[in-house]
Amino acid sequence: MGHWLPSFHPMGKLFGTDGIRGNADHTLTPDLVREVGRAVAVWAGTGARIVLGRDTRISGPVLEKSFVDGACSAGADVLLGGVLPTAGVAYLTTLLDGDAGIVISASHNPPSDNGIKFFARGGWKLNTQAEETIEALVGSDESGSGEGNVHEIPEALDSYIAHIDAVASHSVRGLRVVVDCANGAASPVAPEAMRRIGVDVTAINDSLDGSLINEGCGALHPEVIAAASKETGAIGLSFDGDADRVLLSDENGRLVDGDAILAIMAKELKDEGRLASDAIVATVMANQALRRWCEDEGIKLVETPVGDRNVLEALRHHDLVLGGEQSGHIIRLDQSTTGDGILAGIAVLDAVAATGRPLSDLVPFEPFPQVLINVKTQNKEQIEASDVVSSAVADADRRLGADGRVLVRPSGTEPVVRVMVEAAEAKLAKEIAEQVADVVRRQAGGDS
Repeated sequence: MGHWLPSFHPMGKLFGTDGIRGNADHTLTPDLVREVGRAVAVWAGTGARIVLGRDTRISGPVLEKSFVDGACSAGADVLLGGVLPTAGVAYLTTLLDGDAGIVISASHNPPSDNGIKFFARGGWKLNTQAEETIEALVGSDESGSGEGNVHEIPEALDSYIAHIDAVASHSVRGLRVVVDCANGAASPVAPEAMRRIGVDVTAINDSLDGSLINEGCGALHPEVIAAASKETGAIGLSFDGDADRVLLSDENGRLVDGDAILAIMAKELKDEGRLASDAIVATVMANQALRRWCEDEGIKLVETPVGDRNVLEALRHHDLVLGGEQSGHIIRLDQSTTGDGILAGIAVLDAVAATGRPLSDLVPFEPFPQVLINVKTQNKEQIEASDVVSSAVADADRRLGADGRVLVRPSGTEPVVRVMVEAAEAKLAKEIAEQVADVVRRQAGGDS
């Protein structure tokens, strides 16, 4: 079935689908970040404790200082974790009884961008109401009382590594793994975490040079880890800039995406009687192969709009434990409050160890061919309202029939409209995707 998908959450001037994001030189300026820091401190209340981490971007230290200045000016104490994955900040926010958690990161965006991700008490992502409150406080005259202090968290990395290592309940000692850290927040964490549990790990793109983050590496370029796996025969794990998502490659170099990861984890949990309500959560981007596999396995699939926050909301609403996105955001609510790529990767290694079978044997389906085309445009709202685009989607849907579908949706984090087509044959998927993308380009006045 074809869908025309508008943005799920209403956009404010600052907040997108996952915090605030923009070019670090022109949009996400130190002055703005200082104001956001003050607003978060006022929102969190007098004497608030805010846990702060960042990825490796060159602009990170300057924006970190700006946030600290703003938050302390409104009376908050800021606890610095240094370079940490987003999930590490969420974990430490809970562990240290923080009133808020902040990550200076633009996730999978290019090195020139940066952003701010937000967690409330307990390590949960902010709800829309909290975002609107913080946004209203930016630029306001409200201020806290007193001057806050800054403290470093010396045990930040060790505490987080111990937490994710506890996921491995079977011996993974001796498993051969290559990890692509995307020159981001996974670099000081993922290789060390795996070494500590006995994995024979080789790290690539594991520098702390933020000018290289996501550049030709990591989860945005899964062909890199696939080639490394094919050459070495090792399992590959590939992270994005803030390590909140992961893609794998099996020992033969075949991609194992978020849909396959969900299936592997769901089967293990179901077999152990730990898959709540025998159900998982996935987004509308989930491959038809996953949907059919769930039907065959007696697993209910709860569908949400794109975005890991939507997955999280559905998990909490339905009291479930496992959900995720094809892009590699995987959430295990029995182990974390947010998507954690490193934790998910270790969980898959644990499944390999538990079965004694190679990863290639654990992937239970061959995905339907999918083609994704990003159309650059500053006119996403115009595309949402276009009857011409809606008609093109309907026409394409009729051509595909029951074995295919079309999704057209504006990105919540980038100035693009995404066109995805899924079909039984790759050639047909490509042909229809290009046709729909051409319609979107003409309506948007953009280019791909």
